[in-house]
Amino acid sequence: MSSSDSWAVAAVSGVAAAYALTSRRLAASPVSDAMVFTGCGIAIGPVGLDLVSLRHDTGPLRTLVEAALTLVLFTDATTVRPADLRSGGALPGRLLSIGLVVTIAAGWLLAWPLLPGLTMWELALVAAILAPTDAALGRSAISDPRVPSLIRQTLNVESGLNDGLVLPFFVLFLAVIPGTSYEHQGAADTFWRTLLLSPAIGLTVGGAVGQLLHLSLDRRWVASDWRPICGLAAATGAYTFATATHGSGFIGAWVAGFAFAYPLRHGTRPTGEVARSTELVEDLGGLLAMLSLLFFGAVLLGPALEHLSWRIVTYAVLSLTVIRMVPVALALTASRLKAPTVAYVGWFGPRGLASVVFGLLVAEEHLHGIDLISRVVAVTVGLSVLLHGASAAVLAARYGRWYQQAAAITPDLRESTAASVTPRRRTLGLAESD
Repeated sequence: MSSSDSWAVAAVSGVAAAYALTSRRLAASPVSDAMVFTGCGIAIGPVGLDLVSLRHDTGPLRTLVEAALTLVLFTDATTVRPADLRSGGALPGRLLSIGLVVTIAAGWLLAWPLLPGLTMWELALVAAILAPTDAALGRSAISDPRVPSLIRQTLNVESGLNDGLVLPFFVLFLAVIPGTSYEHQGAADTFWRTLLLSPAIGLTVGGAVGQLLHLSLDRRWVASDWRPICGLAAATGAYTFATATHGSGFIGAWVAGFAFAYPLRHGTRPTGEVARSTELVEDLGGLLAMLSLLFFGAVLLGPALEHLSWRIVTYAVLSLTVIRMVPVALALTASRLKAPTVAYVGWFGPRGLASVVFGLLVAEEHLHGIDLISRVVAVTVGLSVLLHGASAAVLAARYGRWYQQAAAITPDLRESTAASVTPRRRTLGLAESD
């Protein structure tokens, strides 16, 4: 290990240790963990101490962020039950269908005049990269008990599923752009390997490991300390097999999460078996996600801040407001939710880990407009880290007070519909059980 690499490792370790030592105090402040790690990343990157940069091989960074997204996709899927999509008038289903498609379309349309120089399909790629949300960047919006459970559940399920649902759009847009690795495979080959073979692999691997764990638990063969290894094996196995067949490891891991959790929720299994079997994956995924944001700040956001333009900033602001909030309002039409609720759901659509990983994957494709694409993604995610992180606790408290007053006046308020909430442990500072 060279001297520069040693200093980089020391800096990363120091940031992680410093946050760990002050995590409880920071959890009660407007400063989120994502803000800390991203800000420290800028400080140790090329615009600061220059301890971390992309001057050398980007392989380790890509491995880190891909591992983080794989584990997050898997654990997100394990926490979502089919009934969650039907609860409360299918609000999550509306956001994941109408809302997601309209968000991509709106992002595509508004990118046209603001990001000149990109081709039609590159503009679509930008829209798809910035479509998925990351609840970890504004976890108070979901974890605050003053927010009605229906709304917390809706945001929780949407964030848990939309990053996986965006993957087919992302892959297909790449497949039609000339010169990419997906384009060389051909659209038909990409379609069946990514959208058919990869889910089948995830279903097989995740279902098999989950069923074997279910049988082992019934026979008391598995020790409690080793149980979480099964979840990690299912996630990494599905990703590896899907990648080996030239499919999407992310889609494989995402589908594996659903299949792994299914056997553990049925039969005579007590509540909480899924959480106990995936705690290692959740904890490791949370740590890798924060480290990914640290490197994101260093190698993507910091350099992007040196090349800001009004077009990039305008698109980033629109991405977090109009492009997110208008589709949410359309998706929730006729839902009988009050305007403050629709605004609350619309605002809390932070962009995070999935957008960072998709952006890095596109960078590997060497598109002619990659510099602009990377800057747009970096500035949008960076702005989201700041705005959503700083506003989560304040707006959750304010919305909670409004809800209490409104519910006292209108007992049958739509927002008062009961819903079970199972928050995901997406970050170092949030630890909830299944």
